[in-house]
Amino acid sequence: MDKLNAMQTFVRVAEAGSFTAVADQLQVARSAVTRQIAALEKHLRTKLMTRSTRSLTLTAAGAVYLEKCRVILNLVDVAESSLTEEKAVPRGRIRLALPLSFGLQRLMPHLLAFAEAHAHIELLLNFSDQRANLIEEGIDLAIRITADLHPGDIVRKLGECRLLTTASPTYLAQHGQPSHPAQLQHHECLVYSMSTNTASWPYQVDGQVQQFAVRGHLTANNGVALMQATAQGMGISLQPDFLAAPFLERRDVVEILREFVSPPLGIYAVLPSNRYIPHRVGVLMEYLAGVLMGA
Repeated sequence: MDKLNAMQTFVRVAEAGSFTAVADQLQVARSAVTRQIAALEKHLRTKLMTRSTRSLTLTAAGAVYLEKCRVILNLVDVAESSLTEEKAVPRGRIRLALPLSFGLQRLMPHLLAFAEAHAHIELLLNFSDQRANLIEEGIDLAIRITADLHPGDIVRKLGECRLLTTASPTYLAQHGQPSHPAQLQHHECLVYSMSTNTASWPYQVDGQVQQFAVRGHLTANNGVALMQATAQGMGISLQPDFLAAPFLERRDVVEILREFVSPPLGIYAVLPSNRYIPHRVGVLMEYLAGVLMGA
C-alpha cells in the first residue's frame, strides 16, 4: 500500500463525502477507491468511516486522523513546493472560505476567471458567513469582511467597503426620516445577526465613533435578505455598499443619515499560519488583491 497516496484519497473522500465523486475526480473505478480506504483501515486497525447506502460519515478516530493527514500532506507539499515553486506552474488544491453574499456577487466572476487561467489549481470554495477555524477545517485562505479582527489573525488587507444606512421611500413616508442616529431607537431596524454587536450601530458624530441603540423584530444572517426586507418597507438597514448598490440603483431604497458616516469594513485575506504560504495560495492572494484594490 502506498501510504501517502492512501492518505490523499482518504482526505478527498472525507471532504467529498462520496466514494463515487472521488472516483470520478481520479478517473478510476469506485471499487479502487473503496479498496484503498479499506486497506488503510486494515493497516491502521481502526474504522475511519461509517458507510450506508445514502451517506458516509467519519468515525471519531476518522475525524482525528483527517486533521493529522491534512497536516502531513501540507508538510509534504511544502517540502516539494519550496524546491520548485519559483519555476513551477502553480498547482494543487486551495480550500478557500468566502462570505456568502460578497463571494457570490463580487468574487465569483473573478474566481471563475482565475480557475480558467490556472488549470492545474483545484479550487474548493466554501461559502459561509460563519467564521471558519482555518487550521481545524483545513482552509488555506479565507476572505473576511470585518471591523473586528481577532488577535493573532494573519491577514493581508485587500480593500474596504462602506456601510450605508438605507430605507424605502414607502417606509419613510409612513414613519418619517431620522435626522440623527440617536433617533434609530424609535424606528424599526433590520439587524444582521452575524454582527459582533446586534444591539447598536456605529456612526461618526463630531469626529468620534459612537454606538447607537437599534431595535426591530426582524433579524437575519444574510444581508441580501435584509436588503429585500428594506426594499419592501419593513424597516431601516445598515449594510455594505456592494449589497445596497443594486437596490439604490433601482430606487427601491434611498440612503439616509448620509452626514453620519459609519466606519468602513476591511476586506481581508486571512491565512492559517505565517510560517509558509504555498505558491498557489500566494498566486491567488495576489490575484484577489489586484481585483479588489483595482475595483
